[in-house]
Amino acid sequence: MGIGFVGQVTRAITVDEATRVGQVRREAQVLAQLAGFAELDAGRVTLVAVEIATNVLRHGGGGRVLLSLVQGRTGKGVEVCGIDHGPGFSLSSCLPDGYSTGGTPGQGLGAIKRQAQVFDVWSDTRGAVVLARVYGERTRNEDLGYGALRLAMRQETVCGDAWFLSRDGERTSGVLVDGLGHGLLAAESADAGIAAAAEIPELAADEVLARMHARMSSTRGGAAAAFVHEPESGVVRFAGVGNIAAAIHEPGQATRGLASHPGIVGSQYRRAPAFVVPATPGALLLMHSDGLQTRWSLSQYEGLVYRHPALVLAVLLRDFDRGRDDTGALAVRLGGAA
Repeated sequence: MGIGFVGQVTRAITVDEATRVGQVRREAQVLAQLAGFAELDAGRVTLVAVEIATNVLRHGGGGRVLLSLVQGRTGKGVEVCGIDHGPGFSLSSCLPDGYSTGGTPGQGLGAIKRQAQVFDVWSDTRGAVVLARVYGERTRNEDLGYGALRLAMRQETVCGDAWFLSRDGERTSGVLVDGLGHGLLAAESADAGIAAAAEIPELAADEVLARMHARMSSTRGGAAAAFVHEPESGVVRFAGVGNIAAAIHEPGQATRGLASHPGIVGSQYRRAPAFVVPATPGALLLMHSDGLQTRWSLSQYEGLVYRHPALVLAVLLRDFDRGRDDTGALAVRLGGAA
């Protein structure tokens, strides 16, 4: 039986003073409960969240902590991601216990790595990103190779972008929706489209869009894109309508853009035939709404294309967040490897 999951809204907390670390801890505890964690595993989530938030404040000069409920192979987990614009660091120097650049005991990164099944970092002249995922019962082969963002525009309580991901054997499919505008009506559009896609995830990409169009016709509509990857075929089938940006990134290869058709799903819509694009196992498929700028290239970040998909999205959010719209993004390591 396959796995299908709809992304919840990402919890984003600005960490600019010590009291915000406590807020991160409380929000992380809520997600641990939603993941169904027992006391010991919930304590691991809390420790990771506090350490990452403290590092953002003390060593990064402040920043953001993103908290997400994530889906693993057999259960849910909690993702904690710290993003700052500080001076960065050398992981080889900072990971061993006892090293600190801020007068602290220097056990933060080491403690995070010991408690998390997924631990990845990025540091450059623009700042640092620290990513950790915690799953229950210390399982080591639980993570699925994907990353996702569903961030509401600042001052909004709901998000007009939404995503869905499905794994059935080796087959992976996903959908990203950007409801027109932002606020409650945009969220209504996106939620209607995602619900339609999640009901029958085994459909072809163009059939998914057609089903979403019918369901979203009573809403203001939006942009949407769907993909299907079956490794034995060696291709991705992609169908999109509107301004969802999408591409396949492979090390040493030119980026292959995935084009969408003009229109609005739920309103101005013609059936969108799927494009068939070659994709080798291990390639990174990434698509995002216009909450992120499009003038970026992974080639600017040496080695980033190899890293965990969630880390890739966090780095792009750090550097290319428009800051004036909802942000939806989905990155998937094709073939299932992290």
